Amino acid sequence: MKTILITSAVLVATQLVGCSAKKAADTPVRPNILFAISDDQSFAHTSFAGSNFVNTPAFDRIAGEGVYFSNCIAGSPGCAPSRSTIVTGRYHWQNEQSGQHASSWLKKHVPFVDLIGANGYATGRTGKGVSPFRYARDENDSLWRSTDAAGIAHSNIRYEEGTPGDERPAKYISDLNYFENFKYFMENVRGDKPFFFWYGATEPHRAYEQDAWKRTDKKLEDVKVPAFFPDNEIVRGDLLDYAVEIEWFDLHLQRMLEYLEETGELENTIVMVTSDNGMPFPRAKANCYEYGIHVPFAVRYPKGFPGGRTVDDVLSFADLAPTILEITGTSSDGMMPISGRSVLNSMKSKKEGVVNESKEYAFAGRERHSSSRYLNWGYPQRAIRSHDYLLVWNMKPDRWPAGAPQRIKPETENELFPMYGIDENGEHHSEWAFTDIDAAPTKSVIIEDREEETSQPYFDWAHGKRPEFELFDIKNDPFNLNNLAGNPEYASVEQELKQRLLAELEASGDPRVVGPDKEVFDSYIRYSPMREFPEPK
Repeated sequence: MKTILITSAVLVATQLVGCSAKKAADTPVRPNILFAISDDQSFAHTSFAGSNFVNTPAFDRIAGEGVYFSNCIAGSPGCAPSRSTIVTGRYHWQNEQSGQHASSWLKKHVPFVDLIGANGYATGRTGKGVSPFRYARDENDSLWRSTDAAGIAHSNIRYEEGTPGDERPAKYISDLNYFENFKYFMENVRGDKPFFFWYGATEPHRAYEQDAWKRTDKKLEDVKVPAFFPDNEIVRGDLLDYAVEIEWFDLHLQRMLEYLEETGELENTIVMVTSDNGMPFPRAKANCYEYGIHVPFAVRYPKGFPGGRTVDDVLSFADLAPTILEITGTSSDGMMPISGRSVLNSMKSKKEGVVNESKEYAFAGRERHSSSRYLNWGYPQRAIRSHDYLLVWNMKPDRWPAGAPQRIKPETENELFPMYGIDENGEHHSEWAFTDIDAAPTKSVIIEDREEETSQPYFDWAHGKRPEFELFDIKNDPFNLNNLAGNPEYASVEQELKQRLLAELEASGDPRVVGPDKEVFDSYIRYSPMREFPEPK
């Protein structure tokens, strides 16, 4: 089998890059792959996409010299299920507990990283891989995978707080020196093989050092505030702290590009850059709206992918595994059936705009995000995104989308924190309520000001219960505030998207739709910290 795989790789590599003048004519140069993924970054927040308060020269170079996919849809608005989709090519609802936040990774869900490693690639990673998942701790976890599904970690080189070399611009930025760990892999692990390297930053995931932006040249007036947030200095400052962390991710990517260029490797390296889900703010992360599932994606490879192009095909995270398998000439034998389709032809095309008309839709969804409801229940959503519309199916509309508004105090049986997490002084405590939203100044100001007439909509958009179906015209309503579901003028669009979504969920065996246990997702063990909530009335 290995001989067959390598023969296949030779054929594909020959098509992509031809033969090296320095090697025998029958020995093609197989492309390297650098896969860079930030943690919680929405599509709008690169300078290439037009943001004035985020500066991302590395991403801009990849997008400008390569192919920018303007409609990349993450597998989920949460990290673990979305990353599960990337490495398996399957929707998270197909991967059992291995598609759910903070549960266990089963051996049978083989990632593409394993197969390209067996097919001659040196593989490795630094930073966050496919997580949070529980991997095997000992032989008793016999059904679990023992190592991260993104590859073996090379994360030993770290910044030391207080030393001259500690250049981190904010308090809670990871101490991992991503670039130096990549350099170590290249010089001590890679050898003479082509490589696949996963650079997984933990930025811009929260927590943030509040007002870290004030030590930079950033300005409050440069911020474009999404319409689902109040426009005030607290929110603008929170967005600038978010930008500081995006730029840290981009800085290390830039150093990796410069290193590859200096060593003569860049032109034979396919560089892919994306994020696992949207920004860690209310109504974004953990929500199947645009700012939760629409993420940046760019790929650069001048030898094989004509650059300077924007492709508007709807790209799904489920498409990445089959694309990388095709690039490396690797069979998917050994993996569970893949739901995505390779987009290599769109990358190799010279066309712009809609290149592959069959790429009309992408699908996403979520179950549990954090421990935020009675008995650890999730908030199941499924979504379909076309070029022009987004349909969200809130499968349990009786549940609170951002988590329960009241929590049981730790170490008590039924004593409750105050409603909405507001103490007697009117101050909000994030860990007391709505815990599917990360603690943030933006979250707190929205909740604290909820009774003001002008602030009530922001509270409702982020925290209020939702109808079963929501339909948005993303061209005219990019912030997804005007629900068109039930509007007679959009009845045909709504019906078509519902039919397409249901057909895909049935074809992919989503337990929420086909059973036999439609509540199975709420039964998977969560290995991260738990909270207790009262039974809904």
